[in-house]
Amino acid sequence: MKKYKYLILTLIFSMAVLAGCSTKKNVEDNNIAPEPTKAEEVTTKPTEEPTKGEESTVEKITMNIAALKGPTAMGMVELMERAENGETANKYDFTIAGTADEITANLIKGDFQIAAIPCNLASILYQNSEGKIQVAGINTLGVLYIVETGDSIKSVEDLKGKTIYSTGKGTTPEFTLNYLLSSHGIDPSKDVTIEYKSEATEVAAMLSESENAIAMLPQPYVTTVQMTNDKVRVALDVTKEWEALNSDSSVVTGVVVVNKKFADENKEAVEAFLSEYRDSVTYVNSKVEEASTLIEKFGIVKAPVAKQAIPYCNITLIRGEEMKNKVNGYLKVLYDQKPESVGGKLPENGFYWE
Repeated sequence: MKKYKYLILTLIFSMAVLAGCSTKKNVEDNNIAPEPTKAEEVTTKPTEEPTKGEESTVEKITMNIAALKGPTAMGMVELMERAENGETANKYDFTIAGTADEITANLIKGDFQIAAIPCNLASILYQNSEGKIQVAGINTLGVLYIVETGDSIKSVEDLKGKTIYSTGKGTTPEFTLNYLLSSHGIDPSKDVTIEYKSEATEVAAMLSESENAIAMLPQPYVTTVQMTNDKVRVALDVTKEWEALNSDSSVVTGVVVVNKKFADENKEAVEAFLSEYRDSVTYVNSKVEEASTLIEKFGIVKAPVAKQAIPYCNITLIRGEEMKNKVNGYLKVLYDQKPESVGGKLPENGFYWE
């Protein structure tokens, strides 16, 4: 019977859950990925297409934009729809990728001018490319949650002496959990038992087989698990717990990065994109049902999952000093546990595009 449940869970996850939220791929890998399939050729040649509904003599610039499947791409969908309809300031060609390897090399080369990627990967690329990649904004805060099938966890302190199931050993989920526990006087190696699984489906299986199981999972896996197991409840929001410790810092899942050369040469166009992106984020957070339909349309995740997950994905667009403070604080926590997870050293101020 357990094997049957596990197979059902695996099937549901494979259909409904995006690859971008999976911790199977360790983005802390310090090696730049091999060149993926060539993206559409970028050009700064003006297009002839006017803004929908009006004639325009303003020259349009074509930008190739990439994002990982998951919350880091969800906030773009209204902008993707408008771009498809020719209603944007410039011409945007979007690529939704399943893994970071499909983005990194083309981003550094300039074939992608803008991308939405994990925060720590942005730091690695900045170091390895000698500053060719810069962060323009935070687009996703934390998506990790402590869930349980019982009702015993009301605070981080309640995790002491418990067994916690999770994915992401040696990657950002582990470092985040360790920081949270240590900051509350709990030694991750002595005071709790953390069992890391290679797949979220394995964690889901543990939750289905125990009456008092505790796990840490990202969205939208949390939503998918709850849709298949009504005993699972969210006990703690990891992002809120982090910010309670340090209000200037936060868990930063995803950032918007730019190719520095392109952005410096096309500042007005990049600023126009970021302004339209902010409007898209507002749309996604305020019109959840409509946004969910678009999220499914663009192959990110199924609409029923997106509809329930969006309010818990912390989709945003943060720039300026707040961006710097949150990113710097987050990367410092990762660096203290594993320097290689941010590229071997903390990035300097040149890390940010302004």
